[in-house]
Amino acid sequence: MGIRTVAVYSDADADAPHARACDMAIRIGPPAARDSYLKVEAIIEAAKQAGAQAIHPGYGFLSENAGFAEACAANGIVFVGPPPSAMRAMGDKIAAKKTVAAAGVPTVPGYLGGEQSVAALAEHAKRIGLPILVKAAAGGGGKGMRLVTESAAFAESVAAAKREALAAFGSDAVFLEKFLAAPRHIEVQVLADAHGHCVELGERECSIQRRHQKVLEETPSPAVGPALRQEMGDAALRAARAVGYANAGTVEFMLDAGGAYYFLEMNTRLQVEHPITELVMGVDLVRAQLLIAAGRPLQLRQEELEARGHAIEVRIYAEDAENAFLPSTGRITHFELPEGPGVRNDAGVEAGSAVTADYDPLLAKLIVHDRTRDAAIERLRLALDEYLVGGVITNIPFLRWIARHPAFAGGATTTAFIEEHFRPAALREPEDEPRALLAAAAAWAALSCGSGEDDPWRRLGAWRHSSGPRRIAFAGYPEALVSVQRLSGRAAWRSSAGRHEAFVEERGGGAFELHDEGVRASFVGWRRPQSVVVSFAGRPSEFEIARPPNVADAARARVHDGQAGAGAVQAPMTGTVIKVDVKKGDPVRVRQVLAVMEAMKMEHAIVAPYDGIVSRLRTRSGATANAGDTLIEIEPA
Repeated sequence: MGIRTVAVYSDADADAPHARACDMAIRIGPPAARDSYLKVEAIIEAAKQAGAQAIHPGYGFLSENAGFAEACAANGIVFVGPPPSAMRAMGDKIAAKKTVAAAGVPTVPGYLGGEQSVAALAEHAKRIGLPILVKAAAGGGGKGMRLVTESAAFAESVAAAKREALAAFGSDAVFLEKFLAAPRHIEVQVLADAHGHCVELGERECSIQRRHQKVLEETPSPAVGPALRQEMGDAALRAARAVGYANAGTVEFMLDAGGAYYFLEMNTRLQVEHPITELVMGVDLVRAQLLIAAGRPLQLRQEELEARGHAIEVRIYAEDAENAFLPSTGRITHFELPEGPGVRNDAGVEAGSAVTADYDPLLAKLIVHDRTRDAAIERLRLALDEYLVGGVITNIPFLRWIARHPAFAGGATTTAFIEEHFRPAALREPEDEPRALLAAAAAWAALSCGSGEDDPWRRLGAWRHSSGPRRIAFAGYPEALVSVQRLSGRAAWRSSAGRHEAFVEERGGGAFELHDEGVRASFVGWRRPQSVVVSFAGRPSEFEIARPPNVADAARARVHDGQAGAGAVQAPMTGTVIKVDVKKGDPVRVRQVLAVMEAMKMEHAIVAPYDGIVSRLRTRSGATANAGDTLIEIEPA
């Protein structure tokens, strides 16, 4: 469009792809979002410094903040989004439900009043009936939301929702909503200009979610026929017009098994999943946003908009699906994306990017498009098989599981899909253990080269000194001593153990290709201090290097046992301890919440593994903890 662009970045994103892609990049503060991406005055000052005419807020942080939009206007800067009045009307979920109900849009039963005390909310919850959702009035995306199924858990759920809402949105106001068991999540994309013209661009199915965070989206929805599509589209337009909406927005509904739909909320911004609408409807939504913000009339006519084909998006998260979806941090060593017709990649990271606990775990989005839903699913499966990420654990194996699940193929997707179908064991496909061992040994040897750590005199460890191939022993595999030898003149290795042998070729950046009895398999590998991780088809396996016992190691082991012992409760991931609920000497019961940690904008409860007495606290509220750090010690009952 011939528009020069300016990026803003925190210290954590100084070398991020978005900062390098723009014509200019301006620092706005340290990594903490409240000191950078949520700091209105810093962003306005950056815009002034650059001479920018407009600010596009993206789809996070201040994108739905009416105060920020007003600050832009006060400084003569165009905000690429709706008017502040529309944002306020829809940003407050309580006011939004009242507004759309008056426009004839169905809403879910609940409590939308202003009483915010736990006692008052508990009385309304009793009237509505359990199960019930406690939801942040100023937010979305699952933050500040708690499901309550037992009255005894209501007070703590309200407190947790308010705490999370305040941290994410600056307001701890909540409302109550009757919980609908296993509905579908359907949303309708709208575009409106400042001249009174408004169109809808069809629906997106976003039902496959975890902790109310979308994982997979598709359009059109397999559950919506022509008549229902027309009805929901008209309802979305009524909702948008009720608040004088302009620019891009999304009206979200819940659809029950009987075909009844209810207004959920309106996202007054561009959605993460907007690419699937772009591919199916043939409309560049970001371009449309910029033209609308520039005062241009919308050139689209409702009767001319027609969906073509089917599109699916999956979100690539830095999280470990096999380990309760805990976030994963680290530096990305390899980032190889699938390519080809009908495949689109929107990525915010690259090889070398650091994944920290400061922001959302979303790394990238994979979008596919084809003529039919079945063809799009097949394209998605193949693209996921070609996706290679090294250095951090991702949810790619989990996405591959979804793409191959018969319920997904059959269109039987509700918000309970993951809860009903997923078990971590589903990702543990039968492993060819010898092949994995051979790959790990070759990766360890290859990744050690050039660092000085391949010198057996400098780092004896599990290396056996000899004039021939090196030999590596892995902890837990005492019988599998792997022989590794670099092939002369090639970036390749011969790896063998017993009667098993494979050739492993280096492809650079931690990527490898294994050749074994006519089978070729791509994988990525990365080193940790005492182990190597290899990832086939996105599923990581970690192999610890065996260390020969010595006096120093034994002494260290005795000291560690004396400090922690079996009663150590450890941090499952890197993050911040925001609450400690126990003190030394307290009796605790199994599964009792001991502390709460925050990582990547979500809270995680740390619970007691068994009954016992707190013998020592090794953390405090506000402290940072690394994965594996001991937080609390418990003397077993």
